[in-house]
Amino acid sequence: MHPFCCVPDHTNNSSMPSNHVHHNNHNSYTYNNNNNPNPNNNNMHVTFNNTDQRDVKINDIVGSGISGILHKWVNYGKGWRPRWFVLQDGVLSYYKIHGPDKIVVSKETEKGARVIGDESFRRLARNRNGVGSSAHRKPFGEVHLKVSSIRESRSDDKRFSIFTGTKRLHLRADTREDRLAWMEALQAVKGMFPRMSNSELMAPLGGITVSTEKLRQRLLEEGVSEAAIQDSEQIMRNEFSAMQDQLVLLKQKHLLLMDTLRMLETEKVDLENTVVDESQRQSKEVGATSRLRQEKYSASGSESEDDNDRGDAAEEESDEEDNAFFDTRDFLSSGSFRSTGSDMRSSSFSSDDEDFLYNDPEIDPSIKAVGANFPHIKRRKKLPDPVEKEKGVSLWSMIKDNIGKDLTKVCLPVYFNEPISSLQKCFEDLEYSYLLDRAYEWGKKGNSLMRILNVAAFAVSGYASTEGRNCKPFNPLLGETYEADYPDKGLRFFSEKVSHHPMIVACHCEGKGWKFWGDSNLKSKFWGRSIQLDPVGVLTLKFDDGEVFQWSKVTTSIYNLILGKLYCDHYGTMRIQGNQNYSCKLKFKEQSIIERNPHQVQGVVQDKSGKTAATLIGKWDESMHFMNGDCSGKGKDPFTDAHLLWRRSKPPKVPTRYNLTRFAITLNELTPGLKEKLPPTDSRLRPDQRCLENGEYEMANAEKLRLEQRQRQARKMQERGWKPQWFAKDKGSDSFVYSGGYWEAREQAKWDSCPDIFGQISSDQTLD
Repeated sequence: MHPFCCVPDHTNNSSMPSNHVHHNNHNSYTYNNNNNPNPNNNNMHVTFNNTDQRDVKINDIVGSGISGILHKWVNYGKGWRPRWFVLQDGVLSYYKIHGPDKIVVSKETEKGARVIGDESFRRLARNRNGVGSSAHRKPFGEVHLKVSSIRESRSDDKRFSIFTGTKRLHLRADTREDRLAWMEALQAVKGMFPRMSNSELMAPLGGITVSTEKLRQRLLEEGVSEAAIQDSEQIMRNEFSAMQDQLVLLKQKHLLLMDTLRMLETEKVDLENTVVDESQRQSKEVGATSRLRQEKYSASGSESEDDNDRGDAAEEESDEEDNAFFDTRDFLSSGSFRSTGSDMRSSSFSSDDEDFLYNDPEIDPSIKAVGANFPHIKRRKKLPDPVEKEKGVSLWSMIKDNIGKDLTKVCLPVYFNEPISSLQKCFEDLEYSYLLDRAYEWGKKGNSLMRILNVAAFAVSGYASTEGRNCKPFNPLLGETYEADYPDKGLRFFSEKVSHHPMIVACHCEGKGWKFWGDSNLKSKFWGRSIQLDPVGVLTLKFDDGEVFQWSKVTTSIYNLILGKLYCDHYGTMRIQGNQNYSCKLKFKEQSIIERNPHQVQGVVQDKSGKTAATLIGKWDESMHFMNGDCSGKGKDPFTDAHLLWRRSKPPKVPTRYNLTRFAITLNELTPGLKEKLPPTDSRLRPDQRCLENGEYEMANAEKLRLEQRQRQARKMQERGWKPQWFAKDKGSDSFVYSGGYWEAREQAKWDSCPDIFGQISSDQTLD
């Protein structure tokens, strides 16, 4: 209605019929539709009389507001996540309760909001006992109930949804009673905003009067003639009629737009359910047999309260950090960079790769010589041919009853494994150890910047082998070890499983001028369609000159466990802390559904003052490059100055059925004379793993079942004070460090203290 000319025709007098309008002044223009009275008008006076009663009822239900924990569906990767919801003034807001942006829920309840749910009260109790920031947190989302619809789930008595016209929030309460309380409150607030039907909105206005009395009086005071006044009134009536027609058209456009938005929302949901297509390059690399295994995966670990904190912390990495980096999509996908001559070089020292160091005259001769003097050792280039035909197993039949359970208690056949253990998987991260050799040489020459750049490239390179790997490594037994003496890489590596619950693997590696060690506890969460893996532990790299770097790994998720093509993604922020001149921050960008250039990594190297000394860009499954200085400024074109740090090695000429890299193929190899030197705890001697590598699947399953039954002793061994053989817990850092003695015992073949963990269980050792 026009704010100056239109007044409603109803009054508060209930005795006056609402569908008739009386006008004593001939200077009024009335829209009256007596033939089609609006039924809402007939009950208008009843609504006014019951307003106070309705307000009292709503106040009893809602009071000063409603708050509590509800689980919100995020996506198929993250599943259901707890959020703190607050209902006040007709608006439903929600906040995150984990990570740096979490809300202090005790502050919210001080406003007088009623709390729903036992879990909400428990969180309140924890927060009241702790110390939290009082900073105001903005909600991560808001829903205005006035324009929303609420619907209960018919299949789940704990779920309901709210549709805003542009998006749908899927929510789940902890109990049926909690959902009932939330629905009652939401419906009560929703009732404050009665919604008219489309037919009512489109109906002509039958009770609206356009009064021109004020206009007439003003014109008479100005001495305007009666004829001119009547013309002015007619003009106003015509303008108002045209305006009314325009409003009707706008309402029609509004309805069409809402229908379009609902259709787009439906298409968005359908898109999220579609299969995520990997690139053609990845498809060509995967062999026919490996494609049969694409619906197989499981993970070991346990779920705890800490998982939620770490998972949400990874999720809540602010997108504002993207502003610190420039857009690399065009750069990473451009063909121009791939044709930069000497920059298009292999990063591996394998015999069938070209060593790019010799092609660049600007590289110092000592850097070129890294690895040149290492002896050549002939290693296998493929796995043994399988003895038996592999049987297909449906992953869905294995996991449909295990959603939310501890995955360490789920027994899976060997068809879901690859023939290496988690101990060997640790050594796989050192495939590109030449980057550390090069970093050591750069540091010797006083170039600390090039040192940390190579360290950063090394930290990223460990993820390259995960692309296309669909099977899980074997979970090592308590006390199981693995050694890797690789003189052709100038290093030797050792790892041991040091704890069973939680499962912790510790490793130690010695190279030319550096030492690398760490322990890792892999925690997992199973979301039905995906698995989220959160490594817990710190990796340490120490050079002989005293410079130390430390970092932790980022979150990994495996998607499409049930339907579609299985794939993994790594995301989060990795911070490489140095104890001298530089530190580095690398952001692994999470892959989105519409992202055509996935697996991006962006980072900066900063000095002690926080000034950016170099910028890194690349992809964790391809290569990493660097540019000097800060390249985040607009208008800069740093791509021509990009230098290659690392490039992924070529895949094997004959792909394995597990999609192993050339380096991974060598990890479980028993070279001539090696078996006699190994302790009885080495992973190469594990029978189920060896049978799987040979393709003896029936025997592998039988041995795996036997070893899992034997492993039941491990926890009781740990409870009786079992200690690792070669590692000890550091009192200062509470992490496991190498205590020494392994390589000395190997030289003398003294393995008397090593238990026979792969042997048969004697009757007196059997534990219930």
